[in-house]
Amino acid sequence: MGKTISRKPQKGLTFEDVWAALMENRELQKETERLQKETAQLQKETAQSQKETDRQMKETFKKMGDLGNRFGELVEHLVLPSIKEKFNALGFTFNKTGKNIAIKDAQDRYKGADIDIFLENNDCAIAIEVKAKTAQKDVERHLERMAVLRRWANNNNDKRVFYGAVAGAIMTDEVKGYAQKAGFYTIVQSGDTVKIDVPEDFAPKIW
Repeated sequence: MGKTISRKPQKGLTFEDVWAALMENRELQKETERLQKETAQLQKETAQSQKETDRQMKETFKKMGDLGNRFGELVEHLVLPSIKEKFNALGFTFNKTGKNIAIKDAQDRYKGADIDIFLENNDCAIAIEVKAKTAQKDVERHLERMAVLRRWANNNNDKRVFYGAVAGAIMTDEVKGYAQKAGFYTIVQSGDTVKIDVPEDFAPKIW
């Protein structure tokens, strides 16, 4: 006959077992809720911190823009008072000085050329672009501005010749050379005034 294997009866779950499991689950839920609340608070603080950072950056950019505008005005005030006499000392005979000139057509439509300083007489004129710090892109934009000015003059039967110039309190030799090669007079700061930097081989472009 085969050997009989005896099995011990399995012990059923007691009330204490069930209660302990419930308490453990409850503690896990509490811990999960605590972590969720901490995560939500952290996200809220991060969002507030990001909002404050954005605000500070906007304020900084605004201050930089305001400073740039004031510096630009300062440069313009530095250039404007004596620039006509300085160009006349080079052989020009300008008798009129304009500031912040917007080129428009006969129907008063804007043509896209704002001129910071405009020196003129009956024979010629010079359009001066003033920047606190002159960059190559400013020279290129002034080339476009001069083309607009020439088209405007042709449409208005203005037969005068036009010259261009760029002025800056800060202008690197590289940018100055680029501007001069493009045919622009270059105006740079010299002490508490400005000077027109004219190399011996400089040939101004006529528009």
